[in-house]
Amino acid sequence: MVEPKIEKQIVLPLFKSIQMCIQSIRIRFGRSLITTAGIMLAIAFVMAIFTSITIQKALAERGPADIQAELAGAVGLKAQQLWLISLSLLVCIVGITNAMLMSVTERYREIGTMKCLGALDSFVVRLFLIESAFQGIMGAIGGVILGGLGMSMVMLMRYGGAIFKIYPWGQVAMNGAIATIIGMVLAVVGAIYPAYRAAKMVPADAMRKEE
Repeated sequence: MVEPKIEKQIVLPLFKSIQMCIQSIRIRFGRSLITTAGIMLAIAFVMAIFTSITIQKALAERGPADIQAELAGAVGLKAQQLWLISLSLLVCIVGITNAMLMSVTERYREIGTMKCLGALDSFVVRLFLIESAFQGIMGAIGGVILGGLGMSMVMLMRYGGAIFKIYPWGQVAMNGAIATIIGMVLAVVGAIYPAYRAAKMVPADAMRKEE
């Protein structure tokens, strides 16, 4: 008995997956914008706290004597700030998960069609994770700019022109990179369950869903 021959599966390149994700974001621009804005606000809050601590630390070490005396022993990440950061990031993850689950619901037929055409579960998961990561990066970059500039202005109004002489550009840039990574990780973590749910969808059931 001759066993049936299994044809080699065609694997779409990463670039094609990115193109499909960008197209999906364009189609659902309003929902994507809301998700990105949620990430941006969370990262802006984190970046603002990081920037505040970094500038105050620089002032405490190299600033005018009166400011050094004012900030002596008062610089650092406080328990309350850590709690607020954790809470804001948790809320951000929940928001991302909810938005991606709604996206899965809206795309039943699209996902069903892809799976009927032979798309593997890994391909569906990759699409959702790339889409979410892209939103995370865009939101995080916006949040870094908003939080960093906003808190720098607050510090300028509070301590005056003294911050220009000691402004820790390198550390602030490092904080921005860390915050951007946090935003991308948040987006990917929040999209894991929706991506898994989309990948495990039965194609026949998806195609029977009403628009």
